[in-house]
Amino acid sequence: MKAVASDFLVYDEATKSYHENPEQVVRDDVEKHYWHHVGLTIAKDWRLYLMLIPMLIVFLLWRYFPMYELLGCFKVADNVLPVADQLFSGFSNFKILLSGKETLSIEFWRALRNTFVLSFYGLCFGFPMPIILALFFNEVRSNGARSVYQVLTYLPKFMSTVVMTSLVMMLVKQGAQTSNMGIVSQALANIGLISQETARAGLLNNPGFFRAIYIISGIWEGAGYDSIVFFAAIIAISPTSYEAAQIDGADKMAQMRYVVLPSILSTIVIMLITRIGSLLNIGYEKVILLYNANTFVTADVVSTFANRYGLEGASKGIASAAEMMNNVIGMLLVIGANTIARKASDTSLY
Repeated sequence: MKAVASDFLVYDEATKSYHENPEQVVRDDVEKHYWHHVGLTIAKDWRLYLMLIPMLIVFLLWRYFPMYELLGCFKVADNVLPVADQLFSGFSNFKILLSGKETLSIEFWRALRNTFVLSFYGLCFGFPMPIILALFFNEVRSNGARSVYQVLTYLPKFMSTVVMTSLVMMLVKQGAQTSNMGIVSQALANIGLISQETARAGLLNNPGFFRAIYIISGIWEGAGYDSIVFFAAIIAISPTSYEAAQIDGADKMAQMRYVVLPSILSTIVIMLITRIGSLLNIGYEKVILLYNANTFVTADVVSTFANRYGLEGASKGIASAAEMMNNVIGMLLVIGANTIARKASDTSLY
């Protein structure tokens, strides 16, 4: 095809001549000097980008470089050879885990079930608690009292996992006599929720109580810290919204229902999607510190399964395959939750 001047230029009737489109001139100039503008922006805000370097290093070292070890899922495990030199075995490790016949496969499905159950209970009971705390903090009129309450609820988050689990074990510890029991075990036995025999044996030695102890201790540890995001969203609500509701005769509960909750709904949706993304990511540290041989049937999760076979059993391929399957399921949950949120409302993560 033959190009003509009218394909690139604009004809001016007044001057009877062709000239360049001003918008195209601006676009060409921006494209031509794009990297120059990027360099000027970085030079102008170099302090902010300098603060970004440590985070990038952490992500490279702890998030991207370890992905190389994911090749172990498809290789024959060999502790002598590096992962790149090991023989390719295809999906054999995944077939072993999914077969459901071998002892290893049975343990994996049990760990996956326990992981899902613990995460699901944590989502159902743990996710609303930060929102409730944020609503409570918003209703405290005294700034001093609110600060004290917030600090008390934030403190457990800054304790190490070892200290937190040690406190939990002290609260529910076993004892031959009532005076030797943990205060929680003693209180539950006194009000009749559990028997004296169960209290003496120790709640952490009973597989039926492990999940409740894990979920409640998790709420105690993180609810206060997680409420910061919701409280920040609440205090950003315009006071005129409360005044309009009061004029219409709304009491405190009605204001929470019709003013506060709709105003922070987008924050709740975003936090719920991110929480669903980490639904199956249960760290092994807390579980290992709390579980024992008696509670193994309800306490073993995918991370402890991978830790047991990857470090103790020297089956790195099996451990890597288990963790990859766990992470793939988590990714699918994020995509599904985000799709549902985008179709049901105007708020989504991406």
